[in-house]
Amino acid sequence: MSNLFDSGLSRYGWTAALDHAFTEHHKAGLMPARIVRVNRGLCDAVTESGPTRARIAAAYSPDPLQAPCTGDWAALRPGPDPELVALLPRSSAIVRSSASRSSHGQVLAANIDIVAVVVSLAVALDAARLERLLALAWDSGARPLIVLTKADLAPDPAAAHAEAAALAPGVDVLVTSVTTGQNLDVLTALLSGSTTVLLGSSGAGKSSLGNALLGDELLATSEVRAQDGKGRHTTVRRELVPLPGGGVLIDTPGLRGIGLYDTTDGLEHVFAEIEDLARDCRFGDCAHHTEPGCAVLAAIEAGELTERRLNSYRKLQRENAWAASRKDARLRAERSNRQKAITSQLRATYKFRNRKS
Repeated sequence: MSNLFDSGLSRYGWTAALDHAFTEHHKAGLMPARIVRVNRGLCDAVTESGPTRARIAAAYSPDPLQAPCTGDWAALRPGPDPELVALLPRSSAIVRSSASRSSHGQVLAANIDIVAVVVSLAVALDAARLERLLALAWDSGARPLIVLTKADLAPDPAAAHAEAAALAPGVDVLVTSVTTGQNLDVLTALLSGSTTVLLGSSGAGKSSLGNALLGDELLATSEVRAQDGKGRHTTVRRELVPLPGGGVLIDTPGLRGIGLYDTTDGLEHVFAEIEDLARDCRFGDCAHHTEPGCAVLAAIEAGELTERRLNSYRKLQRENAWAASRKDARLRAERSNRQKAITSQLRATYKFRNRKS
């Protein structure tokens, strides 16, 4: 085993466990690196000897879910023209439905410990959007954290905190302000030593928050529209930077479309109270519409659950089921195409043999 986990690479999250997992790559003469950003067949990465730019091997998997992504740990072939040839298995990953709405998923960030869902208090809280982001966060395998920004512009930060907490059972909610410095020290302590990704809409204040945590203007920022609090995509690609107190931060472009991609586990976490209530329904396949003995509908009648919350749960379940069915159909088609190709190749081989005989 090497001593890389004691080197400069440890600043980016390299550990003894990762070093052990890299053993076979070490034997092959490859060097470990963490991907900082990816752009058009190239990736910027950091190695034990510093930053480098590497080509992504042309033979690498065409599956978007297997494509190199910010946060990945990679094996590079060293030399004057470094090449990325393999990735280490991911411990976690944020996956959404691709922007093209195809049956493929898109990985936003990999090997993260904390997903900081950033929400601006300068505008009214969008409950449905927060629930979507939380579903992605929970499903990633990382720990979600809600960071409410721009508290100095909020009419009632305490009420906003309570509203967000009610939408996110089991998730810590922190009210912050870059302008006043409110709770930035608390947030810094929470993120120390971890890989954290900032996730949220354009104009939520992700880059400004990131700069405050970094102690420098390393991430580009821009003004937002006063009428709706939205901004243009200042951050144009995902980027990983080390935090002064330990750990790393991944800034992401603002998300306009947040399509779900097989996020069943995430939805169960986000709507944990509905999942719990459903266990007491009279029928195991209760759809919570008009069925007698429905514990979910009873909770709405008693004022313990809102109709909006149940409607959001149903909508996201339908969307998730549709995405899963699209993925299943694509996988079936790919298997069928592979079988057809094998059959065609066998037929051609038999014809060739028959001609020779």
